[in-house]
Amino acid sequence: MSTVLSTGSTTTPIPGKKILVVDDNAVVIKTICLKLQGAGFRVVTAMDGTEAVAAVRKENPDLILLDLSFPAEVTGVPWDGFRIMEWFGRLESAKRIPIVVITGNEDPKARERATNAGAVAFFQKPIEHDDLLKIIRATLGEKVS
Repeated sequence: MSTVLSTGSTTTPIPGKKILVVDDNAVVIKTICLKLQGAGFRVVTAMDGTEAVAAVRKENPDLILLDLSFPAEVTGVPWDGFRIMEWFGRLESAKRIPIVVITGNEDPKARERATNAGAVAFFQKPIEHDDLLKIIRATLGEKVS
């Protein structure tokens, strides 16, 4: 599958753009995946921090969509989006990958904390998918009209 570059009423495929979606809600993942795939992106998913780190290592995505809130894992490791971003910062292969936060977290300091942790954009759930696609395309260096 290829990424789509919006050029008004026509689209030009740009091959190879892959997005990792990290969220613990299967409905959110499915909805976002449908939108991204409909726009021509390849999508990889993860439902927790362990899966996210493994997916980054294996799939080498071009961009990460990351939720901030996750339930405690069975192992007892308290993963959240901030901790996941911290781990990505430790991986040489992940340091260059832009992160867009998608969250239901209503804490007013969450946006500032996410930006300070390296997020390039912040979206409050429910997500406006057209705006999300514009930010993704712009972040990946595609022309957005």
